[in-house]
Amino acid sequence: MIALTTALVSLLTLAPQASAHGFLKNVLVNGVTYPAWQVFQDDFVTPEPTRYVRRILNNGPVPDFTTTNITCNAGGNIPAKGIIPVNAGDKVKLIWDQWGSSHSGPVMTYLAKCTPNCASFKGDTGAVWVKIDQMAYDTTKSPPWGSDYLAKQGATWTVTIPPQLAPGEYLLRHEILGLHVAGTRMGAQFYPSCTQLKVSGSGKTELPSGVALPGAYNPDDKDGVLVQLWQVNAGQVKYVAPGGAVWSGAVANVN
Repeated sequence: MIALTTALVSLLTLAPQASAHGFLKNVLVNGVTYPAWQVFQDDFVTPEPTRYVRRILNNGPVPDFTTTNITCNAGGNIPAKGIIPVNAGDKVKLIWDQWGSSHSGPVMTYLAKCTPNCASFKGDTGAVWVKIDQMAYDTTKSPPWGSDYLAKQGATWTVTIPPQLAPGEYLLRHEILGLHVAGTRMGAQFYPSCTQLKVSGSGKTELPSGVALPGAYNPDDKDGVLVQLWQVNAGQVKYVAPGGAVWSGAVANVN
């Protein structure tokens, strides 16, 4: 009886934390919904269904953001079967299964050119990731944190493919960084996903050099990673999201 009670208390303690986790569930482009890897379902489906976002193991954060798991989340960074057709300048709506506002932090989105194509590209080496969208802590917004704003929008986020981007295959890396326990070293919780895109159009602009993932997220970065959330909320410290600035060739945040 004592063991049962202890187990029940443990489950109840973990439930709020687990329920606040989330994953990218669908991607909406030009009225068409493209399913991402369906966590807790697709691993058990034979044959493997066509998905457009690379598989992840679960709905929790990356176990160690200094490893290659940070590139496209823990799941092996296996190329997806499908690739989403988009035009340069299109809006891409990223739909999460859920998001709890207790996990406050920035929302960040990057692009990387798949060389030679997304069927073989992993993006886990080199400065290939270019930030095209971000909302960190913006006191002009209500709520001010990007992740809380995403939650307010029904766990959705919209990004614009740069209008002058050259045609080709790309990975769209979209993530939430939860800072609720980031005051402890390695406590920052990153939730990335990698969506495969085939961009069309007459654009001529190639992506510049960006940042490396792994590499760009330093566990000792006291401005963006190793931070006390309450100090930012209280205005005691200024928050600067990791991963560098948004590329000048990107379109302003539309959320």
